[in-house]
Amino acid sequence: MSKDVAPPVERVDRQLLRVAFILVLGTFMATLDATIVSVGIDALTEEFGASVAEIQWVTTGYLLAVVAAVPASGWLADRFGGKRTWLAAVGVFLLGSVLCALAWSATSLIVFRVVQGLGGGLLPATGQALLARVAGPNRTGRVISVVAVVPLLSPVFGPLAGGSILAVAPWPWLFLVNLPIGLVAALLARRYVPAVPPSTRRTAFDLRGAVLLSPGLAVLVYGLTEVAHGRTLPAAIGVTAGLAMLAGFTVHGLRTRATPLVDPRLFARPPFGAAALALAVLGASVFGTMFLLPLYFQTGRGLTAWEAGLLLAPQGLGAAAGSVLVNRTIDKVAPRTLVVTGIVLIFAGTVPFTQLGHGIPDAAIVAALAVRGLGMAMVGAPVMNIVYSRIEPEHLPRASGALNLLNTVGGSVGTAALAVVLQSRLSTRGQDIGSAFGDTFWWVLGFCLLAAAGATRLPRTQARKP
Repeated sequence: MSKDVAPPVERVDRQLLRVAFILVLGTFMATLDATIVSVGIDALTEEFGASVAEIQWVTTGYLLAVVAAVPASGWLADRFGGKRTWLAAVGVFLLGSVLCALAWSATSLIVFRVVQGLGGGLLPATGQALLARVAGPNRTGRVISVVAVVPLLSPVFGPLAGGSILAVAPWPWLFLVNLPIGLVAALLARRYVPAVPPSTRRTAFDLRGAVLLSPGLAVLVYGLTEVAHGRTLPAAIGVTAGLAMLAGFTVHGLRTRATPLVDPRLFARPPFGAAALALAVLGASVFGTMFLLPLYFQTGRGLTAWEAGLLLAPQGLGAAAGSVLVNRTIDKVAPRTLVVTGIVLIFAGTVPFTQLGHGIPDAAIVAALAVRGLGMAMVGAPVMNIVYSRIEPEHLPRASGALNLLNTVGGSVGTAALAVVLQSRLSTRGQDIGSAFGDTFWWVLGFCLLAAAGATRLPRTQARKP
């Protein structure tokens, strides 16, 4: 086939859409749970007689477990097969959910949230890699454009779902709500999702890499969290130790003759490096904003969690519209054009939030969030399609794990960094809460500029497949 002629577009049939819907249930469950519990902090504090600082580890512990689990997803899928790994992750997540609902103390709840996070961290990466294998390179873009919108919707619907549950049921239902979703997803997957065989290349698990990478990321996020709380010594120890462990992993990954948990050389291979940078910074912008805005609405404007969730809903609507747009254009428009346009829209939708100190009206907030949602949907799916359509099928699990790791780490580290900036600005601004949040959003704009720098190095053209 001539390089100047695009390959024929393969139809996304009903069977593939059914597989995508089943696998996206796992991603939805895991990403929704990361935010749904945030509105129950007050209820959990009262239930267990714990301080807010202690209960906050219910969220932080889950996040650190997710960060720790993602790097192993590629090896597990290679070793046991994508479908088996995905089903096992659902099982671990549901087990953690039941244990959380049965928790008898703050400590037990935090431990069980870690169990839940280990399963939740595996679901998006293994689900995306499995879907890409089933879809094939010429259909990946359109089907991923549907799946990729789910993580963008979850931070919006999480507070709404959590507020609704607590309005009619006790706190254990924040976790028990996962059971029907997970059980339906597992039953449907066993019947309809094709089994992808394990990799023929049996590689030993990179134990040294796992000891350095996953704990290093978790310790770094912990250190940044302690910075935001103003605890200098543990913050310094955490950040220093985390960076040292990550540096050690990089050296190990470059020198080892075995297959590393995540190959550092992968990021030097175009277009993977640029794609990874764009996804990491997008994660920082998306999840950082979803941390800042609900906090501002509730502390700066006195809104309830339900009211804050309603005000955030336009971002989800924008993301849904963007998903439809990407689905129709991803095989016709250059990937870089879609991604750069999306980043520009995110940037434009963020600018109004730098003026929160001047009391911008709700209409401007709604419009800005809708624009941001549209832009976010135009970044994630095209970036993943660029990588998935250019990589050999047997390498998909590790590539998917690496991309999800960068997106997760970008979100967690970016959120922690923004929390540090916000704390600093609140100390400087005093009672002017709006201005403190507005100052912090200038950093979000900086994240957008970094993402744009990575996006300019993405390919101009579609991948050509025979």
